[in-house]
Amino acid sequence: MNITENLKQVLNELPEGVRLVAVSKFHPNKAIEEAYRAGQRVFGESKVQEMTAKHESLPKDIEWHFIGHLQTNKIKYIVPYVALIHGIDSYKLLAEVDKQAGKVGRTVNCLLQLHIAREETKFGFSFDECREMLASGEWKLFQNIRICGLMGMATNTDNAEQIKTEFCSLRNFFREVKDKWFSESEAFKELSMGMSHDYREAIATGSTLIRVGSKIFGDRNY
Repeated sequence: MNITENLKQVLNELPEGVRLVAVSKFHPNKAIEEAYRAGQRVFGESKVQEMTAKHESLPKDIEWHFIGHLQTNKIKYIVPYVALIHGIDSYKLLAEVDKQAGKVGRTVNCLLQLHIAREETKFGFSFDECREMLASGEWKLFQNIRICGLMGMATNTDNAEQIKTEFCSLRNFFREVKDKWFSESEAFKELSMGMSHDYREAIATGSTLIRVGSKIFGDRNY
């Protein structure tokens, strides 16, 4: 498994304006260090304890993205250093991030996660739930979070048309949300879509952040 070559192959496919989050969850420090030496600085983790341990032991200029399902009682451990939380799937979670970030004097960047897949196992707001939360306006009172865009996961399927349809629905919703609630916000610009099996479709549909793990690091067989 040549992590450096795999990384370069993915990076070479990225058009301007699209960034790679190298999904390093469950992989050891040595794998991250190889990608780091090849120039990668943005890494994604899905377990708070694992990400915190890696943050403490790896170079400090790494930009850590939390891409998993975040529990409210774990937020306090990542707010001192996390660069972006991809999976804000409830108002309650957003409020808790704001509260914990306030305690450490930080403003934490967040993405709202939308449920676009035909799978019950995935988390996220429905489009209507997200509209309702944003329309309420209560989130505008938060001082320590910055909503930077949206995130979604397509159905895990080989049906490219279905994947494209789901990504398009999120892109269109992104435009609606931007126009209606964030037209004045320069920060609201990220659309996190696409993983190892569907990042090409995501890029074609307007993704600005792709989350790629196995295509770079291989299966977890260390």
